[in-house]
Amino acid sequence: MSAAPNPAPSARHGLEYKWVALANTTVGTLMATINSTIVLISLPVIFRGLAVNPLAPGQTGLLLWVLMGYNLATTVLLVTFGRISDTYGKVRFYNLGFMVFTLGSLLAAFTPSLGLAGEWELIAFRAVQGVGGAFLFANSAAILTDAFPSDQRGLALGINQIAAIGGSVLGLVLGGLLAAVDWRLVFLVSVPIGVAGTIWSYKKLREVGVTTRQPPDLWGNLSFGIGLTLLMVALTYALLPYGNQAMGWTSPLVEWGGGIGLLLLVAFGLIERRTAYPMFQLRLFAIRSFSAGNLSGFLGGLARGGLQFMLIIWLQGVWLPLHGVAFSQTPLQAGIDTLPMMVGFMVAGPISGTLSDRYGARTFATLGMLVSAFGFWLLTTLPPDFAFGPFALYLGTLGVGMGLFAAPNTASIMNSVPAAYRGVASGMRATFQNAAVMMSLAVFFTLVISGLTTRLPHALFAGFTAAGLSSAVATPLSHMPPVVALFSALLGYNPLAHLLPPALLAALPKAAVAHLLGTRFFAGLMSAPFSASVHVAFYISAGMSVVAAVASLMRGGHYVWQNDPQMSSLPMVPDRPDGEAEDAGSAEPEAAGGD
Repeated sequence: MSAAPNPAPSARHGLEYKWVALANTTVGTLMATINSTIVLISLPVIFRGLAVNPLAPGQTGLLLWVLMGYNLATTVLLVTFGRISDTYGKVRFYNLGFMVFTLGSLLAAFTPSLGLAGEWELIAFRAVQGVGGAFLFANSAAILTDAFPSDQRGLALGINQIAAIGGSVLGLVLGGLLAAVDWRLVFLVSVPIGVAGTIWSYKKLREVGVTTRQPPDLWGNLSFGIGLTLLMVALTYALLPYGNQAMGWTSPLVEWGGGIGLLLLVAFGLIERRTAYPMFQLRLFAIRSFSAGNLSGFLGGLARGGLQFMLIIWLQGVWLPLHGVAFSQTPLQAGIDTLPMMVGFMVAGPISGTLSDRYGARTFATLGMLVSAFGFWLLTTLPPDFAFGPFALYLGTLGVGMGLFAAPNTASIMNSVPAAYRGVASGMRATFQNAAVMMSLAVFFTLVISGLTTRLPHALFAGFTAAGLSSAVATPLSHMPPVVALFSALLGYNPLAHLLPPALLAALPKAAVAHLLGTRFFAGLMSAPFSASVHVAFYISAGMSVVAAVASLMRGGHYVWQNDPQMSSLPMVPDRPDGEAEDAGSAEPEAAGGD
């Protein structure tokens, strides 16, 4: 069923509405992305507040769920929420997302219990935040696409993407600052913003897009949700040691969970091809801009998804202690030291978005991925004890590359789909991004752990014996699990203070103890093995960015959906079950310009 072109949203709803939509969705995106990383820096204080030792036996898995449960809940629900929003209204469920997120933040701030019970409660409340975040992420880009004409979406989405990337960096700094006062403020800070944003969105945002009433796709939702959940859980537990192995890739939970998850996702594809009212219209991938944009976005997410996590560990576990910063002070300082990446993104994002509105997305998105590849290569040239100036410059280069890519790619994807499918298309785009981040984290972690398993024992043995420990004592200590060393660094703990037996420390001279537990000793032993391992990950990320650039080139020239005759076989605006079609909204003519 075809739709006749309607006036641009700004003409039908007032010129000011699009700026209201941009401002509100930017606040919502900023709040949601800040909370995706805010606990990364504040974890030590949070665990102290809950009276939990995260390095105690059996606690490491829960540590990961506090850290990653929010992103898991968001990733799994994005596509489902996008389809629901296409059916019943994007603004309605975006508003609900603000409300649910605020409730989750309030519950997390006032987690009632301590110890293990408090930890589980916090994980549950973070999941509630993730549900709200899924509604916000699934609908922000769709609301902006509805509100802005096609020749201004790159600018709007560029500003919105600044909030997404900037929020993930600001969360690191904000978490450290608030945790220094009280750990509950880490979550409470979102409550007044959420309340104000909820009221604002309910009063000012309106449904200006298309809704298509159709029955829910029960089997599609179940197969996709359960399959993606099992896959993400498997990737999470793959990061933990299993038996005598440094990582859990051979764990039955990882093997069976990941295998069943992949089978269910394959079943989802088969179900969607046969059901009358699919959750996601797979034939949208026949649209070149949509498929190439999502492919390049997914590959780019794989390249950079684990970057922030590895940079924080590199700074906290190696570089900052080497420069005399106490382990307890490294989390906040590490967050501050990553700010150059956000600056690069903020400079490049709006410029790239604006230019792509005029000249098309392909050139700028492809250039962004190539600049990112160059930035990753630059990071491989850093020695273990690098100077901060080059490090900041290289991070800024990466930020510029991500900024050049993000807005044009998002605008290209959203411009390419019919108005009736913008919610689910936005959800699918965000799902690819979030899933790529979690997969990238698993890949980065595996590469680094594998490298440390090979290199770290020799470095530790040499360091311990040089410090005066006997071979009999140094040998078992030098085979500490690499994951323990990395998580200790992430939490701002001195690993040796937890691993060296108290009886051994009591038998050593005070000068030897001070040397062993000093900030520079363990960092010096970790520096060369960790740097070599993370360099391998950066080389792979550089290569993946080049592949993403090739995928970006495949998107073709500047394209805006206009009921293209070649797509006439697609049920782009499906009929309602009762046979009556909803308002088709605005089908826009192709914008001028091209690559």
